[in-house]
Amino acid sequence: MPCSLNRRVLLAAALSVCASVTLAQVPGPAWPTRPVRIVVTFPPGGAPDTLARVLAEKWGQSLGQTITVDNKPGAGGNIGADLVAKSPGDGLTLLIATVGTHAINPALYPMMPFNHVKDFTPISFLASTANLLVVNKDVPAKTTQDLIALARKTPLTFGSSGSGTSIHLSGALFNTLAGVKMQHIPYKGRAQAVPDLLGGRITMIFDNMPSALPLVKGGEVRAIAVTSATRSAAAPDIPTLAESGLPGFEASSWFALMAPAGLPKEVQARINAETGKVLALPDVQAKLAQLGLDVAPGSPEALAAHIQSETAKWAKVVKESGAKLD
Repeated sequence: MPCSLNRRVLLAAALSVCASVTLAQVPGPAWPTRPVRIVVTFPPGGAPDTLARVLAEKWGQSLGQTITVDNKPGAGGNIGADLVAKSPGDGLTLLIATVGTHAINPALYPMMPFNHVKDFTPISFLASTANLLVVNKDVPAKTTQDLIALARKTPLTFGSSGSGTSIHLSGALFNTLAGVKMQHIPYKGRAQAVPDLLGGRITMIFDNMPSALPLVKGGEVRAIAVTSATRSAAAPDIPTLAESGLPGFEASSWFALMAPAGLPKEVQARINAETGKVLALPDVQAKLAQLGLDVAPGSPEALAAHIQSETAKWAKVVKESGAKLD
């Protein structure tokens, strides 16, 4: 081999090695570069707030940045979601999306301030939970059939954390399948509804399991049934509505992490990975399971597909139940 050709081959090989070393040493995307805000579309105390605070605590410990939780309730979650939709897509403003903001509201609200698909970047599914039907402890009903019989004789009310939430739609679906007409009373969050439930100003609420179960265990309310297709591992003694005489009843709440549209894919992948790390921690899993949350992080693509299928499902429920904004 000529000397000049030999030198060229050696130089090319050296450059290839250097390039490989350089690529191997390139760090992942710099996220977060500044403090991060996680927007929750309901007041403190509920399942989405719990998930946000778990992420904030663990990320604050591992990522070296301040992570804050910003509660922006109202309009069934639309106020907080709209704030995030109109924020820069830099990964510094995130949203705890709910079945309301990203599946129910598009069918229920005649005018949405954002597009629940185009205006967001999916990050990861977080968790799901059954809703738990609980009644004021003075209500003379201990089973689903007792409650249906009572609703046919006397006016009953059910509260919710806002129009468009799965709590609202659970009640609307109950009305349809049971053939009753309970009145919906919307609040700005379950924290506002619970005092009225305890005081007897509303009859019942289809609350998220993490919020309702402590009230049941404390003897403050009576549990009637869960809204999921199967019994909850957190409360296996409480029957489902489906097995209690309302076959086909299924309405669960779910929560996911979203960012504004335009988030770079490498940052999307980084936040997804950091989310998975937190939700895999044994202490986090134990805490959330005890609250009745089924943790199930996944890929952005899986979340996007879930939102698409849930949007179609809840559009049908809204149409068939005749659910309206109150």
